[in-house]
Amino acid sequence: MNIKITGKELKATEAIKNYIDSKEERLQKYFDQEDIDLFVTIKKEGDEQVAEMQISGLGYSFRAVTASRDLYASIDKNIDILEGQIRKMKTKRDKQNMTESIRVKEEMHSEAHEITDEIVKTIYYSIKPMGAEDAKVLLEGSPRNQFLTFVNIDTGKVNVIYRLKDSKNFGLLEPEA
Repeated sequence: MNIKITGKELKATEAIKNYIDSKEERLQKYFDQEDIDLFVTIKKEGDEQVAEMQISGLGYSFRAVTASRDLYASIDKNIDILEGQIRKMKTKRDKQNMTESIRVKEEMHSEAHEITDEIVKTIYYSIKPMGAEDAKVLLEGSPRNQFLTFVNIDTGKVNVIYRLKDSKNFGLLEPEA
């Protein structure tokens, strides 16, 4: 981790640098790579000492600013804040990765077990005796159905009436024998 400490109206002593070095290990454990930058600005505002910390790298940026009478307390508080922000981001990213991997597994599972050339659904219904015109009227009354099976009262045989692609006309299937 690259650390840059800037002091405004307050000198960054070796003790402060060493203290920040020891605390940055708590943040380093969340990152795999070394190309992470930690920018620390310390300054004095009135009788309080302000520590501002920003950590950036890998497309992320986290920032914390605290003020206290004790600079070391401000640094500790900032480390806690940054650690919380990083944990939250990592948890969110892990959940997204887990959700994404579950989705990929489901897609692979559905593609691997795709059923073809088999009857996969059977619907049972009763066939009522009626005339072809009655069947047409019944089919017109149910726009989501494309066909209707019925027993033709004129011939006593099973017939199918169906909607043609023009959605205006109908076809009738009648067995020959």
